[in-house]
Amino acid sequence: MFVDGVRTPFGRAGEKGMYWNTRADDLVVKAMLGLLERNPNVPKERIDEVAIAATTQTGDQGLTIGRTAALLAGLPKSVPGFAIDRMCAGAMTAVTTTGSGIAFGAYDLVIAGGVEHMGHHPMGAGADPNPRFVSERLVDAEALNMGNTAERIHDRFPQLTKERSDHYALRSQQKVAAAYAAGKIQPDLISVATRSESGWGLATIDEAPRPETTMEGLSNLRTPFRPHGRVTAGNSSGLNDGATAALLASGEVARELGLTAKMRLVSFAFAGVEPEIMGIGPVPSTEKALKKAGLSITDIGLFELNEAFAVQVLSFLDHFGIDDDDERVNEYGGAIAIGHPLASSGVRLMNQLARQFSEHPEVQYGLTAMCVGLGQGGTVIWENPNYDRKAKKARR
Repeated sequence: MFVDGVRTPFGRAGEKGMYWNTRADDLVVKAMLGLLERNPNVPKERIDEVAIAATTQTGDQGLTIGRTAALLAGLPKSVPGFAIDRMCAGAMTAVTTTGSGIAFGAYDLVIAGGVEHMGHHPMGAGADPNPRFVSERLVDAEALNMGNTAERIHDRFPQLTKERSDHYALRSQQKVAAAYAAGKIQPDLISVATRSESGWGLATIDEAPRPETTMEGLSNLRTPFRPHGRVTAGNSSGLNDGATAALLASGEVARELGLTAKMRLVSFAFAGVEPEIMGIGPVPSTEKALKKAGLSITDIGLFELNEAFAVQVLSFLDHFGIDDDDERVNEYGGAIAIGHPLASSGVRLMNQLARQFSEHPEVQYGLTAMCVGLGQGGTVIWENPNYDRKAKKARR
């Protein structure tokens, strides 16, 4: 079961971002400390594993960051840890891997999360792709550029227009602003001390949202991935820094320690697709996860979809016959406004779904899903422990 989840505020990557002078491992340690402080009933020595994801596992994100973060967070030296990488779905994979261990009986309590400091570690930095990928035409060269893969989804599905992408992006900004105004996002944020040329500060909210966004402004942005393209900085997630951490437990140990489940893991699946159109990955992964759970898409009452690109989310919605403005989808907005620090984002989706579950007892099942670089998708289906069959159907 998903007991609790937290994250740092997400910052903009680069020298002007609020975390430029903050180490990546310090970010995830801060998230872990905040998680443990919120759950004082959890004996640190009872934690069986710490799984932390990072896409670029070098520098301040290297040295088996699950283990080093556990030590830096003050966990007993008897608590093991490991690092994990599935690019954007790193934290999601950390949760499903350790959650599977709980189901198998190998673990009782785990911490799973992710971190990405894209300012210190730009996407692909230090990577050396095998020349066979291109020379033997295993993939097109554009498959290594995520913006180009998004443009290819526009090519493949002409009904997914730039106007639709811009409208979706605008709604994401508006929903994040509304969620902040209503105090929906702040409860799961762990403040982080920051340092810049102007002195010390405190990061308490996400740095990237642009509530002033308009359709006119979005329509005039340049298309960096091809001339007269459709993918812009406005309808894509940004480059960001941030960390997440979640506490998972078996039902028996949760009862023993007086912990309450915010969500129950029902099923999960990962799937591979053509790397050149990696954004459609959540479609087959969701179909697989639904089949494993014995459910259909109509059983899902809430969706938390990672907004790597607006067109990627729209391809998912079109496939399953869901309207662009369906209220069940990303109720608090998503990565286009909040940001997407790669390997950390999976737990952000879970945090938001868990909070929405508490507000929607009429919803029994929800899912978190995301596309993954190099042609993958990941989906986790969750059950709402607050579900009340007699609760009024608030929306459909």
